[in-house]
Amino acid sequence: MGQSGAVLLGRFYFDQGGESIWMATLVQTIAFPILFFPLFFFPHPKNLSNTTHLTMHSYTLTLIMVYFLLGILLAGDNMMYTIGLLYLPVSTYSLICASQLAFNAIFSFLINAEKLTMLILNSVILLTISASLIALHSDSSEDNTKNVTKNKHMVGIWCTLGASAGYALLLCLMQLTFERVLKRETFSVVLEMQIWTSFVASCVCIVGLFASGEGKGLEDEMRRFKAGREVYMLTLVGTALAWQICSVGVVGLIYLVSSLFSNVMSMLSLPLVPVAAVLLYREQMDGVKIVAMLLAILGFSSYIYQNYLDENKPKETAILAIDTPETSISG
Repeated sequence: MGQSGAVLLGRFYFDQGGESIWMATLVQTIAFPILFFPLFFFPHPKNLSNTTHLTMHSYTLTLIMVYFLLGILLAGDNMMYTIGLLYLPVSTYSLICASQLAFNAIFSFLINAEKLTMLILNSVILLTISASLIALHSDSSEDNTKNVTKNKHMVGIWCTLGASAGYALLLCLMQLTFERVLKRETFSVVLEMQIWTSFVASCVCIVGLFASGEGKGLEDEMRRFKAGREVYMLTLVGTALAWQICSVGVVGLIYLVSSLFSNVMSMLSLPLVPVAAVLLYREQMDGVKIVAMLLAILGFSSYIYQNYLDENKPKETAILAIDTPETSISG
């Protein structure tokens, strides 16, 4: 729900006259201070490095470096997502974002040693075909309405694809960080990960906002916003809160399960956003988009079924382990 709300509000910002790419990128991470409040409710182990062979000093330096690099990657990834949302209709943007699951499966295999079964490969193929259909299909009528040239449309597609790959890489690196560096069994590490990576990403965006000169035009942008100043502020605040809700859920699922499972849960919004875009923004849902959405849902379902099989394996193994002694005794 956080992801769906954030994407729709992000499109609303641009449709109503918002022009600052850096501001639209900044709101994706700037609300991280609200996470300090729930952080107090989770236990913090006294010895933070008790499961590593590093000293506290080297452990802290390693952690700072990890948060810094992940924060830089997060800022760049958010920037590409923003450019994609600026130049593409919401429905097209959301369907291309489904390709992040395919990228995630590949990176999980390479970085996190996740196994690739036939069902997961089937999911990757279907999602790749879905994204390719959207990339090859040009929404000329919608682009002309929004004064988006064909070149900008292609820039939006490639930025969204690049952001999807970057996001998948980011999730896998976060999982690797939980496994190799943050070896703590408390949920506080999830909030800390989100807080400090968002802090670094927000600092990058603030520097970019004023270095690019966009910061000087924010007052004029607020005044020209079609829905008014109050709605302008509410749109930015709502977008920021929605992204934080989404991010905590994403990072939490990486910690509890895996980056691949987290990405699959993110795809639950796939059927919702294009339909909402048609209803709220009167976007066209032509045959190619419908086929692409169905392929993406099939790819998503393929992975869900694989996850169902994986979850049942431990139960079947436990049942066999219980039945075997009884069989041998009766024999």
